[in-house]
Amino acid sequence: MIIAGFGFRQSAQIGSLRAALQAALVAAGHPQLDGFATVDRKARAPALLALAAEYGLAVQGVAQTELASTKTLSNSARVVAEFGTGSLSEAAALLAAGPAAQLFGIRCASPDGMATAAIAHSTLSQATQARSAPAKDTRK
Repeated sequence: MIIAGFGFRQSAQIGSLRAALQAALVAAGHPQLDGFATVDRKARAPALLALAAEYGLAVQGVAQTELASTKTLSNSARVVAEFGTGSLSEAAALLAAGPAAQLFGIRCASPDGMATAAIAHSTLSQATQARSAPAKDTRK
């Protein structure tokens, strides 16, 4: 599973997200993406949804409580203060890619500084991830 994670200011436009993603894709060697991710409260941002539609991909929201336990390559004091992790884009990509996920590299920023993107890949197959996921209690 290969996921592009995003961090962005609420006023970021699709061009900023697109520029950050393109830089991250170049740095990662142009992998085929399986989805996008960001913190759950930003997952419905119009600019991100529009970019996801361009790529035909879904956006996964990651719970903010999960971010703090995620180690990242980057470390922004502002992001640590707000989200408890060094990079929202890196942490979201890692969490959404699944167990044993690794970053292709450090996050990439848009030229205007409004957005960052990072790409992570899981070293486990989707079938293995499904088997290692905790069972859900379906009793009512």
